[in-house]
Amino acid sequence: MPKEIFVTEEGLNALKEELELLKSFKRADIAEKIRVARSFGDLSENSEYDEAKNEQAQVEARILEIETTLKHVKIIDHDEITTDTIKLGTKVKLREKSTGDVVEYQIVGSTEADPLGGLISDESPVGKAILDHNVGDEVEVETPGGVAVYQVVEISK
Repeated sequence: MPKEIFVTEEGLNALKEELELLKSFKRADIAEKIRVARSFGDLSENSEYDEAKNEQAQVEARILEIETTLKHVKIIDHDEITTDTIKLGTKVKLREKSTGDVVEYQIVGSTEADPLGGLISDESPVGKAILDHNVGDEVEVETPGGVAVYQVVEISK
């Protein structure tokens, strides 16, 4: 059986919205680009046609990817999230020991990850390292920039 893909309710809605946009608007837009490009004549030397076909392939691949994801989705139930340990769905504040900087993240599945938006995957180096830790714990994380040590400051929903 394929691996379950964990998403929040917001993440599920975003996937559904993206799928609807791709199927309704984007497909029609690309079909029009292909129609126009065909009208230019010889397809063997038609860069507009090639570009539109490539875009069509990318959109169809993304549609397939989202549909496959939706078949294996497991929603992270906000009501089942506890704040005693870091788990999928929890929000966490971490203090970087060497700088004192505090960062806030929500632990999400890899489909929703957006580190710049404060959403880190449970499969990322930081996400994986802090799972199952409690407030006050110090966690060493191997990052591309070297080893970072974080202290768990707060866990919330």
